[in-house]
Amino acid sequence: MMQFGIFSVGDVTMDPTTGRTPTENERIKAMVAIALKAEEVGLDVFAAGEHHNPPFVPSSPTTMLGYIAARTEKIVLSTSTTLITTNDPVKIAEDFSMLQHLADGRVDVMMGRGNTGPVYPWFGKDIRQGVELALENYNLLHRLWREDYVDWQGRFRTPLQGFQSTPRPLDDTPPFVWHGSIRTPEIAEQAAFYGDGFFANNIFWPKEHFMRLIGLYRQRFEHYGHGRAEQAIVGLGGQAFMRKNSQDAVAEFRPYFDNAPVYGHGPSLEDFMRQTPLTVGSPQEVIDRYAAMRDHFGDYQRQLFLMDHAGLPLKTVLEQIDILGEEVVPVLRRELAVNRPDSVPDAPTHAARVAAAVESETGVLGASAVEAAHV
Repeated sequence: MMQFGIFSVGDVTMDPTTGRTPTENERIKAMVAIALKAEEVGLDVFAAGEHHNPPFVPSSPTTMLGYIAARTEKIVLSTSTTLITTNDPVKIAEDFSMLQHLADGRVDVMMGRGNTGPVYPWFGKDIRQGVELALENYNLLHRLWREDYVDWQGRFRTPLQGFQSTPRPLDDTPPFVWHGSIRTPEIAEQAAFYGDGFFANNIFWPKEHFMRLIGLYRQRFEHYGHGRAEQAIVGLGGQAFMRKNSQDAVAEFRPYFDNAPVYGHGPSLEDFMRQTPLTVGSPQEVIDRYAAMRDHFGDYQRQLFLMDHAGLPLKTVLEQIDILGEEVVPVLRRELAVNRPDSVPDAPTHAARVAAAVESETGVLGASAVEAAHV
């Protein structure tokens, strides 16, 4: 089955219709409320970004996700970027293993380089080595989660001798990893090499660019022997704003779009909707737009929506999530399941990966494996 969810970048932005800017405390609490609402309406995933500069607040996503884990029961908790370039791989290994245990396996992680150049010197790194850092740091992280004792030496950090990260991954099964990118073929190659997921955050550029990037990932996934190209694990970004009547949605959302931190004062709302997945209109228009995504990208496993940016008030965001969960996602689940080949894998979950590991080792898929997954 496919997963649907919300991802938040955690921007603290003035509401252009009122002139009011939330406090950092209000914005952090709002992200928690959004995660709880996402579970309430039956969504599968809540993901938080990682940023270390204003106007963004989620500088410590595992802290936030651990708090949310204690207040939820089913929803998968993820990052929508963990900075593999500027975080220490040892700390990533330990933080996410700890979160795995606290959340009973409802955890995965999205690796990325981020989109803020100054973050590199803030953490003692060189942006000119961004791709090399991503490749080397992830290689170490991958080993830390799979080897009890690691001997390692690289270019960007001190060597390790017989090092064991703690705690060990829950059920000896590391969190599932997505590699997120909007432009970098090397990251698609990296995801394919390890047989990990590839998340194309396609919310800014035309679909043709991401069709090429995802196509490369699928081709290389097959090249490395992880399965056929159509069996690669793909996630997509999305954006929507909905009201019963399209005209009302456009009129309400336009001032937020026009003043958004990233694309405000740039293209028109209409141009941006034509060129990206942003869909402002009725629920049916959003259904039609996203049901057609597999025509461009093939059958895929995860669809996340950005719903809480650009100064939208929390009350409005919660209304949007209600519409998404009650009117849009149930229809998308049905429509995207039609003619989905049996060979296309479901979205990865901790329970399924534990069971697959047991089956691989013993040739028997035991019920105890699923029970041990705590899901």
